[in-house]
Amino acid sequence: MRSPLQIAVEDLLTDIVLGIVLVVLAGVLGIIVGLVHRWQVNDQVPEGLSVLVGLSGVALYLNTSGALGQVIVGQQDLLALETAVFNVVTFFVAGLAAMAGGRLGDRTGIGFFAVSGRKSVETDVSRIVKTVGRVTSVELPDAINDIDGYDPVDPETKRKLTGQTLLFPRRLTVEQLRDRIIERLRTDYGVGHVDLDIADTGEIEYLALGSREAGIGPTLPPSSAAVAIKADPPNNASPGDIVQVWTAGSPEAETSPQRITNAELRGTAEDVVTLAMDEEEAKTLDTEARYRLATLPVEARADREFASHLRTAAETMGVVTVGEGSPIAHSVVGALDVAVVAVRTADGEIEAIPKRTRTVVPGEEIYAIGRPDRLRKLEAAGAAASGAAPETTVEE
Repeated sequence: MRSPLQIAVEDLLTDIVLGIVLVVLAGVLGIIVGLVHRWQVNDQVPEGLSVLVGLSGVALYLNTSGALGQVIVGQQDLLALETAVFNVVTFFVAGLAAMAGGRLGDRTGIGFFAVSGRKSVETDVSRIVKTVGRVTSVELPDAINDIDGYDPVDPETKRKLTGQTLLFPRRLTVEQLRDRIIERLRTDYGVGHVDLDIADTGEIEYLALGSREAGIGPTLPPSSAAVAIKADPPNNASPGDIVQVWTAGSPEAETSPQRITNAELRGTAEDVVTLAMDEEEAKTLDTEARYRLATLPVEARADREFASHLRTAAETMGVVTVGEGSPIAHSVVGALDVAVVAVRTADGEIEAIPKRTRTVVPGEEIYAIGRPDRLRKLEAAGAAASGAAPETTVEE
């Protein structure tokens, strides 16, 4: 028969062996977590995550053994002093082992993936740009194109951008990196419009730039014209005000002033005034005569507001003719990656704001609003299968 001392020694040895096994289990779980985390996201595992997983394995065993001991054999007093001390010490040492295991697994993953050439496995829906170090570096191509329908960027700006390396934060998706590059080019280099295609690796496949000139033409609504006349600008009038245009009249000829039309004041230079008005009414003005202007209350101009918003937005408008056999022929409007505002049928009829379920047929023209790169892709898709060039115009 064993003495109480022998029983106590045997229980102590059993607890020590069990504690060592649990500590090793926590360390192994930490190694697995560190290795998997490095494989999945190509970054060091947070210490809290490795400790949490390691202690979860230890807690699962202790809770299971305690519950089975009480239910099956009626043993395991969980509130006993020796049990509490054993659990606390085991959890503390197992936490340290899990932390060390996480670091070891991360280092093992770095060495393994370096030898195999594997960087990471991307399971996110948005692909992550692969980076080296703490930043993502993007090198601009040597060939920078011009966007059709836009004034070209200053040659000096192109020269500065050619071969330039831009730095961005790491772990950006392809779409986020694209937006960052466009914003950098606009704010730092004064570029108006950017057409950019980026590969999954973060390399630029296509880059085209366009400037945003301060001219009047792009802001004029359809069937409008701008004309400069000699006139006395009304007091406190500023660009954007609506004015009445009157003839000066002549006391010698006994003629009184006559109102000609209403117009929008666009600019003044001494006695020369630039007005925007309907094209037909602009033809009635004599550039050698002198006129009088009278300011009118503010008048809403939906066409002008649309033109001004479209000018300052990243999107622009394009017109694409659908060729016979093109990839987008017989597709519905909702399947196109642009906002379709109108469709001109082969008979010349305009269908404004077509339904998303409307089918596009060859010979029709699509009036779309979108980013220049999407309009460029729509233009390529609208081309005929035989290779005929589509009739495409892009307006700012």
